[in-house]
Amino acid sequence: MLMKSNVMLAPIHPGEILREEFLKPMGLSAGHVAKAVNVPRTRIERLANEQVDLTPDTALRLARYFGTTADFWMAIQSRYALESTGDALANELASIHPLAAAE
Repeated sequence: MLMKSNVMLAPIHPGEILREEFLKPMGLSAGHVAKAVNVPRTRIERLANEQVDLTPDTALRLARYFGTTADFWMAIQSRYALESTGDALANELASIHPLAAAE
């Protein structure tokens, strides 16, 4: 989780970015985008509803359609995965003692 002014923010799923920064402002439906990028409608719907992770295949297609890069989409997915996993493993990670430089 990100910390902003002592407030913990939940990791941002790539589907939230797709939905809030692309679909809604552009007046696009998941079905329209799915048809344009040649994938099943449910793939884009489930991504936009944050039910599935973004795949490299979908990242490449969205990048082509929206004029972004696949790296843009995959960076969002990577950060989401690391933050979510870090949150889930926080106690276990805290119990791991880093290797000392002198060892």
